[in-house]
Amino acid sequence: MRVRFQSVSSFGTVEANCLRFHYAQAGSGPLVLLLHGFPEFWYGWRRQIPALVDAGFRVVAPDLRGYNRTERPPDIADYALPVLVNDVIALIGALGESKAVLVGHDWGGVIAWYAAMQAPETIERLAILNAPHPAAFGRELRRFSSQTLRSSYALFFQLPVLPEALFRNADFAVLRRILAHGPASEPGDVERYIEGFREPGALTGPLNYYRAALRFPLPECKRIAAPTLVLWGDRDPYLRHTLADGLGAWIDQVRVQRFRDADHWLHHREPGGVNRALIEFLKR
Repeated sequence: MRVRFQSVSSFGTVEANCLRFHYAQAGSGPLVLLLHGFPEFWYGWRRQIPALVDAGFRVVAPDLRGYNRTERPPDIADYALPVLVNDVIALIGALGESKAVLVGHDWGGVIAWYAAMQAPETIERLAILNAPHPAAFGRELRRFSSQTLRSSYALFFQLPVLPEALFRNADFAVLRRILAHGPASEPGDVERYIEGFREPGALTGPLNYYRAALRFPLPECKRIAAPTLVLWGDRDPYLRHTLADGLGAWIDQVRVQRFRDADHWLHHREPGGVNRALIEFLKR
Protein backbone atom coordinates (compact mmCIF):
# COMPACT_ATOMS: atom_id res chain seq x y z
CA MET A 1 0.00 0.00 0.00
CA ARG A 2 1.32 3.45 -0.89
CA VAL A 3 -0.39 6.13 1.16
CA ARG A 4 0.08 9.59 -0.34
CA PHE A 5 0.63 12.04 2.45
CA GLN A 6 1.56 15.67 2.03
CA SER A 7 4.44 15.66 4.53
CA VAL A 8 6.26 12.77 2.82
CA SER A 9 8.51 13.79 -0.06
CA SER A 10 9.24 10.25 -1.23
CA PHE A 11 8.85 6.54 -0.60
CA GLY A 12 11.59 4.04 -1.23
CA THR A 13 13.08 0.67 -0.47
CA VAL A 14 16.54 -0.19 0.78
CA GLU A 15 18.33 -3.43 1.59
CA ALA A 16 19.53 -3.77 5.16
CA ASN A 17 20.42 -6.85 7.19
CA CYS A 18 19.59 -9.04 4.17
CA LEU A 19 16.02 -7.71 4.00
CA ARG A 20 14.20 -5.22 1.80
CA PHE A 21 12.73 -2.37 3.85
CA HIS A 22 10.08 0.06 2.68
CA TYR A 23 10.22 3.58 4.10
CA ALA A 24 8.78 7.07 3.89
CA GLN A 25 11.12 10.03 4.07
CA ALA A 26 11.12 13.81 4.00
CA GLY A 27 13.41 16.72 4.75
CA SER A 28 17.14 17.16 4.95
CA GLY A 29 19.64 17.46 7.79
CA PRO A 30 20.58 15.10 10.64
CA LEU A 31 18.85 11.72 10.36
CA VAL A 32 15.91 10.98 12.65
CA LEU A 33 14.68 7.39 12.37
CA LEU A 34 11.09 6.85 13.53
CA LEU A 35 10.33 3.30 14.70
CA HIS A 36 6.65 2.36 14.96
CA GLY A 37 4.95 -0.25 17.14
CA PHE A 38 2.08 -2.73 16.88
CA PRO A 39 -0.26 -2.58 15.01
CA GLU A 40 1.04 0.35 12.97
CA PHE A 41 3.56 1.03 10.21
CA TRP A 42 5.24 4.21 8.93
CA TYR A 43 1.87 6.00 8.76
CA GLY A 44 1.73 6.07 12.57
CA TRP A 45 4.21 8.97 12.50
CA ARG A 46 2.15 11.14 10.15
CA ARG A 47 1.76 13.87 12.78
CA GLN A 48 5.44 13.99 13.68
CA ILE A 49 7.04 13.95 10.23
CA PRO A 50 6.12 17.50 9.13
CA ALA A 51 7.09 19.07 12.46
CA LEU A 52 10.51 17.39 12.47
CA VAL A 53 11.11 18.33 8.84
CA ASP A 54 10.25 21.97 9.56
CA ALA A 55 12.72 21.83 12.45
CA GLY A 56 15.54 20.93 10.06
CA PHE A 57 15.81 17.15 10.16
CA ARG A 58 15.89 14.36 7.61
CA VAL A 59 13.09 12.07 8.75
CA VAL A 60 12.85 8.42 7.73
CA ALA A 61 9.96 6.26 8.93
CA PRO A 62 10.45 2.62 7.88
CA ASP A 63 7.97 -0.19 7.91
CA LEU A 64 9.66 -2.53 10.37
CA ARG A 65 10.45 -6.13 9.52
CA GLY A 66 7.26 -8.03 8.68
CA TYR A 67 5.06 -4.93 8.44
CA ASN A 68 3.17 -3.42 5.52
CA ARG A 69 5.45 -3.28 2.44
CA THR A 70 8.67 -4.46 4.09
CA GLU A 71 9.60 -8.11 3.51
CA ARG A 72 8.16 -10.77 5.83
CA PRO A 73 10.58 -13.55 6.82
CA PRO A 74 8.63 -16.70 7.74
CA ASP A 75 10.33 -17.99 10.90
CA ILE A 76 9.83 -16.84 14.48
CA ALA A 77 13.61 -16.72 14.90
CA ASP A 78 13.69 -14.00 12.22
CA TYR A 79 12.04 -11.67 14.76
CA ALA A 80 14.34 -12.19 17.74
CA LEU A 81 15.42 -8.91 19.32
CA PRO A 82 19.10 -9.15 18.29
CA VAL A 83 17.90 -9.41 14.68
CA LEU A 84 15.58 -6.42 15.08
CA VAL A 85 18.40 -4.35 16.57
CA ASN A 86 20.67 -5.28 13.67
CA ASP A 87 17.93 -4.11 11.31
CA VAL A 88 18.07 -0.61 12.79
CA ILE A 89 21.86 -0.38 12.75
CA ALA A 90 21.96 -1.67 9.17
CA LEU A 91 19.23 0.76 8.11
CA ILE A 92 21.24 3.73 9.35
CA GLY A 93 24.20 2.64 7.22
CA ALA A 94 22.02 1.80 4.21
CA LEU A 95 20.57 5.30 4.37
CA GLY A 96 24.08 6.68 4.02
CA GLU A 97 24.64 7.77 7.61
CA SER A 98 26.96 6.70 10.40
CA LYS A 99 24.76 8.03 13.21
CA ALA A 100 21.10 8.74 13.81
CA VAL A 101 18.58 9.87 16.37
CA LEU A 102 16.13 7.11 17.24
CA VAL A 103 12.52 7.83 18.14
CA GLY A 104 10.53 4.73 19.04
CA HIS A 105 7.04 3.89 20.24
CA ASP A 106 5.81 0.56 21.62
CA TRP A 107 7.84 -2.22 19.89
CA GLY A 108 9.82 0.45 18.06
CA GLY A 109 10.76 1.84 21.45
CA VAL A 110 11.86 -1.56 22.74
CA ILE A 111 14.10 -1.98 19.71
CA ALA A 112 15.44 1.55 20.19
CA TRP A 113 16.33 0.84 23.84
CA TYR A 114 18.41 -2.17 22.84
CA ALA A 115 19.98 -0.41 19.85
CA ALA A 116 21.24 2.34 22.16
CA MET A 117 22.71 -0.34 24.43
CA GLN A 118 24.27 -2.49 21.71
CA ALA A 119 25.54 0.19 19.30
CA PRO A 120 26.21 3.36 21.33
CA GLU A 121 28.55 4.73 18.66
CA THR A 122 25.65 4.78 16.18
CA ILE A 123 22.85 6.28 18.29
CA GLU A 124 23.27 10.00 18.79
CA ARG A 125 20.13 10.61 20.84
CA LEU A 126 17.23 8.48 21.97
CA ALA A 127 13.56 9.39 22.39
CA ILE A 128 11.09 6.81 23.70
CA LEU A 129 7.30 6.96 23.73
CA ASN A 130 5.49 4.48 26.00
CA ALA A 131 7.92 1.62 25.64
CA PRO A 132 9.41 0.18 28.83
CA HIS A 133 13.13 0.04 29.49
CA PRO A 134 13.87 -3.71 29.71
CA ALA A 135 15.25 -3.48 33.24
CA ALA A 136 12.28 -1.43 34.43
CA PHE A 137 9.90 -3.92 32.85
CA GLY A 138 11.63 -6.79 34.65
CA ARG A 139 11.44 -4.83 37.90
CA GLU A 140 7.67 -4.42 37.58
CA LEU A 141 7.14 -8.09 36.76
CA ARG A 142 9.23 -9.18 39.77
CA ARG A 143 7.03 -7.03 42.00
CA PHE A 144 3.99 -9.06 40.86
CA SER A 145 2.31 -5.77 40.10
CA SER A 146 -0.66 -5.26 37.81
CA GLN A 147 1.82 -5.15 34.95
CA THR A 148 1.75 -8.95 34.84
CA LEU A 149 -1.96 -8.90 34.10
CA ARG A 150 -1.65 -6.02 31.65
CA SER A 151 0.93 -7.98 29.65
CA SER A 152 -1.06 -11.23 29.63
CA TYR A 153 -2.28 -10.68 26.05
CA ALA A 154 1.28 -11.52 24.95
CA LEU A 155 0.69 -15.09 26.19
CA PHE A 156 -2.28 -15.45 23.86
CA PHE A 157 -0.08 -14.25 20.99
CA GLN A 158 2.22 -17.24 21.61
CA LEU A 159 -0.38 -19.58 20.14
CA PRO A 160 0.04 -20.57 16.49
CA VAL A 161 -2.56 -19.53 13.92
CA LEU A 162 -5.33 -18.60 16.41
CA PRO A 163 -4.29 -14.97 17.01
CA GLU A 164 -4.06 -14.37 13.26
CA ALA A 165 -7.50 -15.95 12.80
CA LEU A 166 -8.99 -13.80 15.54
CA PHE A 167 -7.66 -10.58 14.00
CA ARG A 168 -8.80 -11.53 10.49
CA ASN A 169 -12.25 -12.72 11.53
CA ALA A 170 -15.28 -10.72 10.35
CA ASP A 171 -13.18 -8.42 8.18
CA PHE A 172 -10.71 -7.60 10.97
CA ALA A 173 -13.41 -6.63 13.47
CA VAL A 174 -11.16 -6.95 16.55
CA LEU A 175 -8.28 -5.13 14.91
CA ARG A 176 -10.66 -2.41 13.76
CA ARG A 177 -11.76 -1.84 17.36
CA ILE A 178 -8.15 -1.63 18.54
CA LEU A 179 -7.31 0.86 15.81
CA ALA A 180 -10.45 2.94 16.30
CA HIS A 181 -9.65 3.38 19.99
CA GLY A 182 -5.95 3.75 19.33
CA PRO A 183 -3.97 5.32 16.47
CA ALA A 184 -6.87 5.95 14.07
CA SER A 185 -8.35 9.36 14.66
CA GLU A 186 -9.27 10.70 11.22
CA PRO A 187 -11.70 9.42 8.56
CA GLY A 188 -10.03 6.71 6.55
CA ASP A 189 -7.28 5.93 9.08
CA VAL A 190 -8.70 2.52 10.04
CA GLU A 191 -8.86 1.42 6.41
CA ARG A 192 -5.31 2.61 5.77
CA TYR A 193 -4.05 0.45 8.61
CA ILE A 194 -6.23 -2.55 7.73
CA GLU A 195 -5.00 -2.47 4.14
CA GLY A 196 -1.49 -3.06 5.46
CA PHE A 197 -2.64 -6.35 7.04
CA ARG A 198 -4.79 -7.78 4.26
CA GLU A 199 -2.17 -9.76 2.35
CA PRO A 200 -1.65 -13.42 3.33
CA GLY A 201 0.86 -13.64 6.16
CA ALA A 202 0.75 -9.92 6.91
CA LEU A 203 -0.30 -10.50 10.54
CA THR A 204 2.17 -13.28 11.30
CA GLY A 205 5.30 -11.13 11.18
CA PRO A 206 4.01 -8.56 13.70
CA LEU A 207 2.77 -11.32 16.03
CA ASN A 208 6.13 -13.07 15.76
CA TYR A 209 7.72 -10.16 17.62
CA TYR A 210 5.84 -11.34 20.71
CA ARG A 211 6.54 -15.00 20.05
CA ALA A 212 10.27 -14.49 19.58
CA ALA A 213 10.54 -12.34 22.72
CA LEU A 214 9.58 -15.33 24.90
CA ARG A 215 11.50 -17.95 22.95
CA PHE A 216 14.96 -16.48 22.39
CA PRO A 217 17.55 -14.82 24.65
CA LEU A 218 17.33 -11.06 24.91
CA PRO A 219 20.38 -8.88 24.20
CA GLU A 220 22.53 -7.89 27.16
CA CYS A 221 21.10 -4.97 29.10
CA LYS A 222 23.85 -2.33 29.19
CA ARG A 223 23.96 1.19 30.53
CA ILE A 224 22.88 3.81 27.99
CA ALA A 225 25.19 6.76 27.33
CA ALA A 226 23.11 8.57 24.69
CA PRO A 227 21.05 11.53 25.94
CA THR A 228 17.55 10.12 26.38
CA LEU A 229 14.06 11.60 26.46
CA VAL A 230 11.16 9.48 27.68
CA LEU A 231 7.66 10.70 26.88
CA TRP A 232 4.99 8.80 28.78
CA GLY A 233 1.20 8.76 28.65
CA ASP A 234 0.18 7.88 32.20
CA ARG A 235 -3.23 6.44 31.23
CA ASP A 236 -1.67 3.60 29.23
CA PRO A 237 -3.86 0.50 29.74
CA TYR A 238 -1.02 -1.84 28.75
CA LEU A 239 1.94 -0.33 30.63
CA ARG A 240 2.00 0.98 34.21
CA HIS A 241 3.08 4.57 34.71
CA THR A 242 5.70 3.35 37.20
CA LEU A 243 7.70 1.93 34.29
CA ALA A 244 8.94 5.49 33.69
CA ASP A 245 10.26 5.78 37.27
CA GLY A 246 13.89 5.36 38.33
CA LEU A 247 15.37 5.23 34.85
CA GLY A 248 18.52 7.01 35.99
CA ALA A 249 19.68 3.67 37.36
CA TRP A 250 20.35 2.53 33.78
CA ILE A 251 20.79 5.72 31.74
CA ASP A 252 23.47 8.41 32.09
CA GLN A 253 21.34 11.34 30.91
CA VAL A 254 17.58 10.92 30.99
CA ARG A 255 14.60 13.23 31.21
CA VAL A 256 11.05 11.97 31.65
CA GLN A 257 8.08 14.06 30.55
CA ARG A 258 4.67 12.76 31.53
CA PHE A 259 1.35 13.40 29.82
CA ARG A 260 -1.16 12.81 32.58
CA ASP A 261 -4.25 12.53 30.38
CA ALA A 262 -2.75 10.58 27.45
CA ASP A 263 -2.79 6.83 26.97
CA HIS A 264 -0.55 4.38 25.08
CA TRP A 265 -1.10 6.25 21.80
CA LEU A 266 0.65 9.33 23.09
CA HIS A 267 1.85 10.70 19.73
CA HIS A 268 -1.73 10.56 18.43
CA ARG A 269 -3.41 11.94 21.56
CA GLU A 270 -0.94 14.79 22.15
CA PRO A 271 0.81 15.38 18.82
CA GLY A 272 1.53 19.04 19.51
CA GLY A 273 3.06 18.38 22.92
CA VAL A 274 5.03 15.41 21.64
CA ASN A 275 6.38 17.37 18.68
CA ARG A 276 7.44 20.30 20.83
CA ALA A 277 9.17 18.01 23.31
CA LEU A 278 10.99 16.12 20.55
CA ILE A 279 12.18 19.24 18.76
CA GLU A 280 13.36 20.90 21.96
CA PHE A 281 15.26 17.75 22.90
CA LEU A 282 16.82 17.25 19.46
CA LYS A 283 17.93 20.87 19.12
CA ARG A 284 19.36 21.11 22.63
